Amino acid sequence: MSEKVAVIGGGPGGIIAAGFAGSRGKDVVLIEKNNKLGKKLYITGKGRCNITNSSAIEDFFDNIITNSNFLYSSLYSFTNDNIINLLNTYGLETKIERGNRVFPASNKSSDVIKAFNRFLKDKNVKINLNTEVKAIKYVENKFVITFSDNNSEKFDSVVIATGGKSYPVTGSTGDGFIFAKNFGHTITPLKPALVPCEVNETWIKGLQGLALKNVTLSAYIKNKKVFEEFGEMLFTHFGISGPIVLTMSNIINKYEKEKITFKIDLKPALSYEKLDKRILRDFSQFNNKQIKNGLNNLLPNSIIPVVLKLSNIDETKNINQITKEERENLINTIKGLELSFSKFRPIEEAIVTSGGVSTMEINPSTMESKIIKGLFFVGEVIDVDALTGGFNLQIAYSTGYLAGTNC
Repeated sequence: MSEKVAVIGGGPGGIIAAGFAGSRGKDVVLIEKNNKLGKKLYITGKGRCNITNSSAIEDFFDNIITNSNFLYSSLYSFTNDNIINLLNTYGLETKIERGNRVFPASNKSSDVIKAFNRFLKDKNVKINLNTEVKAIKYVENKFVITFSDNNSEKFDSVVIATGGKSYPVTGSTGDGFIFAKNFGHTITPLKPALVPCEVNETWIKGLQGLALKNVTLSAYIKNKKVFEEFGEMLFTHFGISGPIVLTMSNIINKYEKEKITFKIDLKPALSYEKLDKRILRDFSQFNNKQIKNGLNNLLPNSIIPVVLKLSNIDETKNINQITKEERENLINTIKGLELSFSKFRPIEEAIVTSGGVSTMEINPSTMESKIIKGLFFVGEVIDVDALTGGFNLQIAYSTGYLAGTNC
């Protein structure tokens, strides 16, 4: 009789773990509380599923923020090429886009799920949907899993692939952390990662919905720069969001108790001198206009009143009356629009969870618990997290592969 394996969580890590355990002749049950597999995959990459990143594996470690060394064995054992080849084998065509992001050629995340379902069927994995695990106990070298209907079943090994606490609508409600803690595992503090930031400034509300392209965002802890990135961002009713803000959140969540300030360079392509010349050129063109009507070629309309107020310039003042000092203030504000960090948005709004089962208590070559034999951890439930671009999903596949080939 073949060994029974329970994989709890039908996300990307759980799917890979279940499939590879099944390929070894194990009797595998994939347990998912939702009515379908891969619910979080449906929303990645803005609904198109950013499957992985095609960068060289050694470059992945620059994009992994927490415990990158722990992932060497998993990422080199099951690479981005491996997941792309697997999905291609099961009928999915892929394409590479900006930033080496890999997407399904159809732009449909549902096609990724279909390929995964074909993989699971091929490996004889039994899938139990709408099934919630209430408790797991270790009794006489067996894992006894009790379900929400109070039925229970025995397994030889268990893979916990339940995700983090972000996006609870997808089923990631932190169950895996409770199971791990009950088995004696340490859970490092859970924090939101890849999440929008709230700021203290009230004028931010007037900019809600304004998207900025080609700006530079910097973060400072006690006047020391800890982050700088060029790209796109968005003003919201509570603060700031968008790609460079989400990336920044992963860096500054280690310092959230400190005083954090942000600076936005609205014109990073122009030096102070070039910006001054540009402003003087615009001023000469709109010489008799009020200053609020003379910056339209330089800045988005909605941000002009904010920039002028922060520069201590009366917006009704005529351009031909603007002093050199006021012009310098204007340049300083455009090159360094200041904001003060208040807090992160709730973990439920984060793309990933930072923190989780301590990597010190997991064998990095197998993903097996160092505390309980036969217990494995996969993906976001572990204290690892990365930047956007397909890196977090690749961590899920790679850790899932090690668990699936060792459980």
